[in-house]
Amino acid sequence: MSLELYYWDGLQGRGEFVRLALEEAGADYVEVARGKKAEGLGTSAMMSVMKSAAEPYPPFAPPFLKDGDLVISQTANILFYLGPRLNLAPAVENLRYVANGLQLTIADVVTEAHDTHHPLASGLYYEEQKDAAKLRAHDFIDNRIPKFMKYFERVLKQNPAGAQFMVGDALTYVDLSMFQLIDGLLYAFPRALKRFGEHYPRLAALHDAVMARPNIAAYLESDRRIAHNEACIFRHYPELDKAAA
Repeated sequence: MSLELYYWDGLQGRGEFVRLALEEAGADYVEVARGKKAEGLGTSAMMSVMKSAAEPYPPFAPPFLKDGDLVISQTANILFYLGPRLNLAPAVENLRYVANGLQLTIADVVTEAHDTHHPLASGLYYEEQKDAAKLRAHDFIDNRIPKFMKYFERVLKQNPAGAQFMVGDALTYVDLSMFQLIDGLLYAFPRALKRFGEHYPRLAALHDAVMARPNIAAYLESDRRIAHNEACIFRHYPELDKAAA
C-alpha cells in the first residue's frame, strides 16, 4: 500500500520536508490533495480526515501522513517515523534523538521565516501588515538567521564522523531538511544571503551535495517539485530583503 501524504496543493510548505525524504528514498507515495496523483481525490479528502469523527486522534493541520490505518501529524514527527523505514535515520538509536532535536530546531527557523511576512496575524494579508513585516524581516536577517546558521555550521564542524552530514556518517532526513531550509532562505532573502557560502561554507557544501544527489536532482527537475512562490512559507518580497548587517 502506498504512503499517503496530505498537504495543500500548490505549495511546498512544510510538506516539502517530507516530500524530500520520500523522493530521496524512492518511496511509493501519493499526494492526496493533488487530484491526478490520487485518482481524483483532492483537498476535500484531506479535510475529511481532519474533520472525521471516526478518527480518534485527527490531525490538527497538514502535513500528515497515512500509513495504512496509522495517521501521523507534524513534520518532525512524520520524519522521525519515516527515517528508519526509509534508511534515512542514524543507525545508532541515541543519534536518532539528536536528529529529531535538529529537525525541531529547523522547524523553529521555518516558523520564524513565516513570521517575517505575517508578524501580526496569520489571518491578515501581508499587505495589511507590511510595516511590521519589514521590522520583523530585518531583525530576522540581522540577528536570527546568523544565530541559527552559526549553530548549524558548528554542528557540522563538530560532527565526530566528519562535516559531510549533520548527524553521523551517512545521509539522514536532517540533511535533506537542511537543504530545504537553506534553499527557502536563499529564495526569500537573496540580497541578505548573497555571501552565504563565505559565511557558512559547510552548510553551503551540504546544500549543494544534497541538490546533486540523483533522486533529489531528478525530483527538482520534475513537475512534482512546486516552485517557490509568494503563497508559501518562504516568500520573496524585495522590500523585506536587505544586505546583511
